[in-house]
Parts: sequence; C-alpha cells; structure tokens
Amino acid sequence: MTAFINFFKIGLLPVCVSLAILTASASLVSCSKDDELEIQNDFPFEVNVMPVPKDVTKGQKVEIRITIQRKVNYSNTQYYLRYFQFDGTGTLQYYDEPPYQPNDLYQLPTEQFRLYYTSTSAVSQSFDVWISDSFGNEKQVSFQFNSAN
Repeated sequence: MTAFINFFKIGLLPVCVSLAILTASASLVSCSKDDELEIQNDFPFEVNVMPVPKDVTKGQKVEIRITIQRKVNYSNTQYYLRYFQFDGTGTLQYYDEPPYQPNDLYQLPTEQFRLYYTSTSAVSQSFDVWISDSFGNEKQVSFQFNSAN
C-alpha cells in the first residue's frame, strides 16, 4: 500500500496515463484499410446433374435431375435459371409449369429440382442451362441428345 501511495507522490501517475493513451492510440492507428474486416458476399456453388439418356425421339420427355451444392450455407441466396437451345427444337420446363422461354431468367424455388425436356424435332438437339445466384456466380451445364429414329 505504501508503494501505491509513493507512486502518487512521485508523480508517475501522469506518465503512466500518458503511456496508456499512447499505446491505445498506436494500436488504433495501426489498423489500416488493408486490415479491414472482410465481409464475404461471394458464395460459390456447384451444379450436379444426374445422367440423362444419350438418344431421344421426337415427342419424348426426358427428366433432368439437378442439385445445387453450396460451399457455404447462406440463407438469403437466390438461384436463377436460363437456357438457350442452339441445335434442334424442344421445350424445357420446371415440373409441370409452362415451358421456359430461351434466355429468360427464372427464379428457382429450391436447390434440388427436376427439369423436363421434351423433344419436338427429329434431329439431334443441344442446349445449355445456366444457373446463377444473387451474387453473380454462374455455372453452365450443356445437354446434347442424338436423334433416335
């Protein structure tokens, strides 16, 4: 206790307070913009597709099972689908909903779903499906069906 009282008598208290303020200031100044807290707003994902038939006949409906696998589980992510058919003709739809229009963007309500492609031509058919998320990530899946006469 006497050492504490002597501490005040000597006048070292202002020196210690000054050192504490200087130390706190130095630690605050050392945080530069490069050391800012990074907030992740990019959540990559993968698209898995179950195997589909190689051959299709005109009028045949092919089921395409797709699963979006996230690397990080962020609940506010929205997923979208668009497609473009560049060979042959056919329709692509989500379950029993109306067929998709090429290059239009459709929101996907779930991360595991089925698409149905119905061939409307007797030639080989090819189309791409793009699945994107609300952060700008996008994956392309290509499908090609040979004509089975």
